[in-house]
Amino acid sequence: MANSLTDPSSTRHFAQRAFASISHDHSAEEQQDKKRDDSVEGLLAGLVNGDRYALARAITLGKYLIESSNPKHRVQAQRLLSKILEREAELASEQSTILANVTPSLIDKATAGSGDVQSTSAKNVARSESGPNQQQERQSVRLGKSFRIGLSGPPGVGKSTFIEAFGMYLVSKGHRVSVLAVDPSSARTGGSILGDKTRMTELSRSTEAYVRPSPSRGTLAAGYDICLVETVGVGQSETMVADIVDMFVLLVPPAGGDELQGMKKGIMELSDLVIVNKSDGALVDSARNAQIEYTSALKFVKSISSNWKPKVIRVSSMGGPEGGIEQAWNAMKEYFDIMESSGELQEKRGSQRKIWMWRQVSSELLDLLNEDPNVRKMANELEAKVLRNEVMSGEAAHKIVERFMKGMNS
Repeated sequence: MANSLTDPSSTRHFAQRAFASISHDHSAEEQQDKKRDDSVEGLLAGLVNGDRYALARAITLGKYLIESSNPKHRVQAQRLLSKILEREAELASEQSTILANVTPSLIDKATAGSGDVQSTSAKNVARSESGPNQQQERQSVRLGKSFRIGLSGPPGVGKSTFIEAFGMYLVSKGHRVSVLAVDPSSARTGGSILGDKTRMTELSRSTEAYVRPSPSRGTLAAGYDICLVETVGVGQSETMVADIVDMFVLLVPPAGGDELQGMKKGIMELSDLVIVNKSDGALVDSARNAQIEYTSALKFVKSISSNWKPKVIRVSSMGGPEGGIEQAWNAMKEYFDIMESSGELQEKRGSQRKIWMWRQVSSELLDLLNEDPNVRKMANELEAKVLRNEVMSGEAAHKIVERFMKGMNS
């Protein structure tokens, strides 16, 4: 009897079946994607139901507000965001009603397995089998709170390794984590949300995490209460990311001296927490010295917050929770609690919304200038004159705006 692994006809038959199976799966995925509802209402329904495809599409639409010059894209993106805000307000109202009616007796009934509506709602605040500490951390999700953390640092500092270890630790504590990599200053990508699952293999496989990009298939049980935003650009990108997150964390290598001298003062002023990464093995002493130097340097940097003093800690991303990951999270939680209880977090988010409103105004006005053929013609002529030093850039800009306003009033 021929060995099925060496028999050519058997091998060919196996290959044909495998190819047919792959083709069938691929065809099924294509058919499924064709059935997707990409309308604003369809995407909102998908987000409410925890659909990954809807989440990916919503993120892409969010990019359109920054990148796309297509008015249709921007209108659709704005409509979706408005619908999401309306839905968020509805959920906040529902949660307030539920929490107002939850009593210790209802929690006892919920843990005992009662199936009535109030007890089912009470289960959302009941103590879990994994302990009160983990359950307390989960309350941030149920109360509609989210924590957006920006992570930045020079190339080679180990951001991806840290995010992988930190993200898995958060998942183990009952959190749902999303990871976005953003390069707002990139002229090549136009501010693309990049994300790379290959750098965070374990985290990207977790059902409690979302690493952009992620598969479109599957559903999510709930929203993400922790959003990690990694900056992959340099310079202006840190400032832009700091304007969309609650907390800005700077990762630095275990070295001081020249490394510290080369660190821009601006990014130190943005930082709410400095993490000296790779504090393990032969680098422990260097990391300890770097911690001392950065702590000293922060004394000469004016803190943005009136309620929080930036800290410097050491972390070994390879050392697990005991390697400083837990300490890093405790520092972040302390920051969140202080900022929220003082009201500064709400003020910060409000200021950020105003900043992005005016950035959007600037972006849309620039689009209008570029779309006006008369203005565009004049701009091309003035650009050439600026290059030949025949006209100063400020004078050219004034003439372009003046021409645009004349066209608006005619």
